[in-house]
Amino acid sequence: MNIILTGSLGNIGQPLTEVLIQKGHTVTVISHSPERQSEIEALGAMAAIGALQDADFLTTAFAGADAVYCMVPPNFAAPDNRVYYREIAHSYAQSIRQSGVKRVVHLSSWGADKDHGTGFILGSHDAEGILNELPDITLTHLRAGSFYTNLFGFIGMIKGTGGIFTNYGGDDELAMVHPRDIATAAAEELVNTDKPEAVRYVVSDEFTPSEAARILGAAIGKPDMTWQYVSDEQAQAGLEKNGFLAKVAALFVELNAAIHNGLLREDYDKHKPATMGKVKLADFAKEFAAAYNR
Repeated sequence: MNIILTGSLGNIGQPLTEVLIQKGHTVTVISHSPERQSEIEALGAMAAIGALQDADFLTTAFAGADAVYCMVPPNFAAPDNRVYYREIAHSYAQSIRQSGVKRVVHLSSWGADKDHGTGFILGSHDAEGILNELPDITLTHLRAGSFYTNLFGFIGMIKGTGGIFTNYGGDDELAMVHPRDIATAAAEELVNTDKPEAVRYVVSDEFTPSEAARILGAAIGKPDMTWQYVSDEQAQAGLEKNGFLAKVAALFVELNAAIHNGLLREDYDKHKPATMGKVKLADFAKEFAAAYNR
């Protein structure tokens, strides 16, 4: 198959490219960075260099493709997160329509079914809605759990305070995923012609923040480490103190609150994947420890 991947060679893009190449597919990787071209070609893929907001560029890149993987790269510097997501989603929609692509796999997020109260995830909700309007395509939204790699953001806090403090914690319920497991699911869906589902949840492991603190703490030599809940107001103040703009901090706080109050997982709990990904928290703890010790 001729498959187009967006997202360059990121945490998902590189293993996804490698899997598809190994299976004999023709792969083109879209990147905004010319410096990535040689790395992409070294994997055996072709490179298309351009901006996701450029629908004419994408239309040319998508032409003749059997399947396209669409994702919106996070951009915390965007003046308005939802506008940013809609802009790229509309660019994808126009390009898919004009190029005639029939199979689309879109990286979304758990909680994307909600139109309120989920912070950054509202961008994925909007993107799903825009792509859902496309006629005559087979579309699957991969609703990924929270990324394990987000936990790297707590390393500075752990080193400074000895623990993790957020406006979710304790016995709240987490569903997290490793990028490699997302890559595996995306590779399966891109070549799936046997009545693909419209929504597929992708999760590697489930646990509580308290369990995560115990496993990660043991990996970094802090077996007594805890993950404690703080109020929304305390979380907002802490993020702003660490340099986040107030409106960006507010999106993080709203997202975390949706984990704490269960809003984010309501639809996930009704449609859990029959099989979880391979990378469990105990496996990721080794990566976390390596990053912590660097």
